[in-house]
Amino acid sequence: DGRLTFYPGNQTVDLPFINYMRRYGTVFLNAYTNSPICCPSRAAMWSGLFTHLTESWNNFKGLDPDYVTWMDLMEKYGYHTQKYGKLDYTSGHHSVSNRVEAWTRDVDFLLRQEGRPVVNLTGDRKHVRVMEADWRNTDKAVNWIKEEAINLTQPFALYLGLNLPHPYPSPYAGENFGSSTFLTSPYWLEKVTYEAIKIPKWSSLSEMHPVDYYSSYTKNCTGEFTKQEVRNIRAFYYAMCAETDAMLGEIISALRDTGLLKKTIIIFTADHGELAMEHRQFYKMSMYEGSSHVPLLVMGPGIKKQQQVPNVVSLVDIYPTMLDIARIPVPQNLSGYSLIPLLCGKAENEASPRGPRPSWVLSEFHGCNVNSSVYMLRTGKWKYIAYSDGHSVLPQLFDLTADPDELTNVAIKFPVIVRSLDKILRSVVNYPKVSSSVQEYNKRQFISWKQSLGQNYSNVIANLRWHQDWLKEPKKYENAIDKWL
Repeated sequence: DGRLTFYPGNQTVDLPFINYMRRYGTVFLNAYTNSPICCPSRAAMWSGLFTHLTESWNNFKGLDPDYVTWMDLMEKYGYHTQKYGKLDYTSGHHSVSNRVEAWTRDVDFLLRQEGRPVVNLTGDRKHVRVMEADWRNTDKAVNWIKEEAINLTQPFALYLGLNLPHPYPSPYAGENFGSSTFLTSPYWLEKVTYEAIKIPKWSSLSEMHPVDYYSSYTKNCTGEFTKQEVRNIRAFYYAMCAETDAMLGEIISALRDTGLLKKTIIIFTADHGELAMEHRQFYKMSMYEGSSHVPLLVMGPGIKKQQQVPNVVSLVDIYPTMLDIARIPVPQNLSGYSLIPLLCGKAENEASPRGPRPSWVLSEFHGCNVNSSVYMLRTGKWKYIAYSDGHSVLPQLFDLTADPDELTNVAIKFPVIVRSLDKILRSVVNYPKVSSSVQEYNKRQFISWKQSLGQNYSNVIANLRWHQDWLKEPKKYENAIDKWL
């Protein structure tokens, strides 16, 4: 959650290396994901293109494996490149369940797809390495800096992808269930200031926006939660952020120890945030701030120190920024704009030959846990969220200055603003058309999957992640799918 990197969010947990980057670099106060879910978001970051252009519709469908990323171009132009850890931007990953949930989101049924969010404390006050796989990748990156990078005669680009602070799988809910366990150790929990944790306000279930209600239900969050449960989920999430911060610290320390820190640019960001029980949801897949607002901090030679940039930016800006750093010509067809003028504190009119950066950012979502395509335009104090074809589901409008927690949809109150924002949105993406092509894609994919299973279909579909609900009335749900088809 990007809001943890600046005041007042950073009062809840001690993040020493994020603070180090703020002191010696620039923090973006309004950085957004272009799609609040792993694979489509990463596809946008690695391609520099909006989701509707790459057609990265869900966690299974990202970029073609042979897509030319900014790192490929840097390698072509003489950089030594190295990747460790989670990449997840190409097509073909994630479970069958994940795919089927995304394809069937237009089906008229409500099924829980996730385990109920829970916390789990492991180890003792000395237990530092909770997420062992991430630490192994961090160690690999550190060793690479100390053994390889230091001896290179050419410049390098190193990428380290971490899984944290992603919730962990929840075996208690059955092997097919998603990741709904917030896991940490007492060591990290001590970094969290419990008194500073805000308990989010919830609308009553009957007052929720219909798409939010669907999300809350499928994420298994519509039951009763005590204040203590909610506070713990948030605290454990912050503790997982503290562990992630320590991995960033390992990289900064390795660069410092090798004398490379002064001549290396470091960028810290995320593919999406975590709602951690805001809006009666956990996870991502939402345009609310907790899910769509990402951290973005940059430090290094030429980068302005102790700078806070208020401009709205998004992950598609990473591609042109990386090329700009490497002085590689930037392709004209990109959705993003280089961040270098903002990072160096230059006036925007010195910006790219393409003209000035737009005053808005776009995020869109077409995957599971949401029963409609969603489009978000953020500009100035406004966040405008449109759904589906633009009229069958009511839009939302939030004034983030007056209502930072996004509790009051003012779309009906400000029809002129809704119209003008909708016009901008349609000039960027013909969203009714995109929504319709996603619906057709979902149906095609589902039909071919169903046909591939033959006689086995009924058994397989009943035992996906929604098995606990499905098995109560399997015929009813199969009929709902037949009706949809």
